[in-house]
Amino acid sequence: MSALGGPGPGHPLGVRRLRIAVLVKTNAGGMWLLPQVEELRHRGHEVTVVLPRGAGRLTDELEHRGFEVLASPFDFTMGRYVPIGLLRLRALLRRLRPDVVQYHLIASAYAVRLATLGLPVRRVHMVAGPAYLESRLVRSVERLMWRLDDVVICGCRYASARYGELGCPPQRRPVAVYGVDTDAFSPDATRPDQRAKLRAELGIDQGAFLAVMVSYVYPPKRLVHSGRGVKGHDVLLAAWRTFHRRHPDAHLLLVGGGWTAAGESYRRQLGERFGVADDPAVTWVESVPDVRPCYAAADVSVSPSLCDSPGAAVEAGSMGVPSIVSAAGGLPEAVTERSGWVVPPADPTALVDALETAYRGWVNGTLTLRGRLARQHVLASFDDLRAAAEVADIVEDVAARRR
Repeated sequence: MSALGGPGPGHPLGVRRLRIAVLVKTNAGGMWLLPQVEELRHRGHEVTVVLPRGAGRLTDELEHRGFEVLASPFDFTMGRYVPIGLLRLRALLRRLRPDVVQYHLIASAYAVRLATLGLPVRRVHMVAGPAYLESRLVRSVERLMWRLDDVVICGCRYASARYGELGCPPQRRPVAVYGVDTDAFSPDATRPDQRAKLRAELGIDQGAFLAVMVSYVYPPKRLVHSGRGVKGHDVLLAAWRTFHRRHPDAHLLLVGGGWTAAGESYRRQLGERFGVADDPAVTWVESVPDVRPCYAAADVSVSPSLCDSPGAAVEAGSMGVPSIVSAAGGLPEAVTERSGWVVPPADPTALVDALETAYRGWVNGTLTLRGRLARQHVLASFDDLRAAAEVADIVEDVAARRR
């Protein structure tokens, strides 16, 4: 059964064909959207995706797969042209005449809610990451605005709980994760020599204990976390100084550049602050064509965010790599006590202790077992096909209700 009481995964029989418009405020990221729209199309629904103008990785992939992709007439920026942009978005959606509008990311939610006021459509808001709920201002707005959503699909239990605090009843905030392709992200999906090959390419010693952090660098926001970067790069880099002094055979691999120019500026500030360029024990790669070899080369993954979705910890677990995560957002849901470690957020000392435990497991050979258990946990809870089916169930259930 779905979270809303409908039939289980993959139930195309007896469900009328729907027109579904999907709107996302990115044409570069958001690749997690693909299995969801594929599942909706597989069930016979007509899916149109509305994205920001211009070329982007997501746009290219959707068009390659044969989806109709339209440019959003609203550019998701604040200014005097917001009313005009919203009216144009409203006109586009009226022309599409969707039964359901599904939207991801909070800026998309605000745009769709306002643009569709009074229109006979069902609104499905899917929460990719819960960080915006850390803002007191945003929470005060969402306390009212979520009521315009027919359902808020929460990508983690943490987000569902936060919407519960805002008065949203359980039946309108089901949990359906953004999954991972457990076939593509698998220990068997990379070549056996990939671990040694990547280490050689990056100049990392083959015998080193390697910790990896995979994340874009987001600039600090004034309204949340006292202006600190939400992904916690500063926390990890501070902890690494202490940990590496104790273990010279350890190496840190950071994968991800700055998200927007402000994010890149913050990344450079972090590099200067922690002397990354002059530290042979730290390698920072801005981008890679395929992140899986980075996990394959690593012994442990670290996600020290101040608030986040399960994200990279799920990818790492699917690759058979255990994770250290902060007790923030949906991150603790990505690990079990036997497959990883949970530490308090913004606590470099606790992060050092967890790295020490992982290092001891690496030395005595027990870290491999944690990796296998991490893979089992992801298979059971985060497989993308199962997750996409749960989302499709909810969309169909919402469309079938009478207003």
